Amino acid sequence: MSKRRKNSRPAEAAPKRQKLRDVFVPRPFEGLADEAEWIALRELVPAASAPLQLTPELVKQYGERSVTLATVLPMAWPAMTKPDGRVFVGLQRHVQSGDISRDLAVAILSALETEPGGTVAVPALPGQGPRLQDILVDGALDVTMHDTFEFWLDADAADDPNVKASLERANASIYPTVRLAAAKAAYWCRVPEKGHVRWVLPDDEDAALNALARLAGVGELLLGDGTKFAGMFRAHGRLVPVWDIPREPEAAEWEAPVADFAKRYADALADDSQLDSAARRAKQGLLGRQLTLR
Repeated sequence: MSKRRKNSRPAEAAPKRQKLRDVFVPRPFEGLADEAEWIALRELVPAASAPLQLTPELVKQYGERSVTLATVLPMAWPAMTKPDGRVFVGLQRHVQSGDISRDLAVAILSALETEPGGTVAVPALPGQGPRLQDILVDGALDVTMHDTFEFWLDADAADDPNVKASLERANASIYPTVRLAAAKAAYWCRVPEKGHVRWVLPDDEDAALNALARLAGVGELLLGDGTKFAGMFRAHGRLVPVWDIPREPEAAEWEAPVADFAKRYADALADDSQLDSAARRAKQGLLGRQLTLR
């Protein structure tokens, strides 16, 4: 007896999933007026916020919506919406693609599409689409520094014991940080053993490195007595020099030294002559003292 034949009709092929290609963008904030400040808020600052302004096209589509940039949101969420329609987007998050600008843009757009108060779903790899530079009215960031993460919460949210416990854990991770007026994207912070000044330089990496080398070659790289040039790291296409400073003086005491250094740095940056032998040696030393950000 022959075996029953299986249906010989070819099965319908399942639709292929489109594979998203991740692309690394070394300067995700390039083109934004406050590029260095975006980098500082993402990499240096524990708790801060700044209002963002949507383009007229998005305002027409979604209405006048309050959008706030936050250094970090609860559970490092990419975005959240409030019942009244306010949107928060987090700079520091767990999952990201190679283009942080695209990540942030899709987080904002996903939040705008979400019912107010609902959970915002954001894809890990957003694919091609608009970036921050396409959806925001560009300008200087109006940064507000915070001592706690209570700016996340609605008025009655802290009454929830789970929320309160989570907030206490988050607040315990904040180290004192002050935005300095002496230079844009320069921040003072105090950690248990010492203090630091960290400055996201707004200039091309090669030009910034040469300027630092000129200063190092003539012994003008420090911020004063008791300070040490700890090194520098690269962050999103910009150099970030770091100084170790004494722990005790408050941030205000470092405004003048940072302003003096900023003047020396600007003069060195404007010098387009060849590096002398001392500056060349210093440059090699600086390259050997690069720090790991994380």
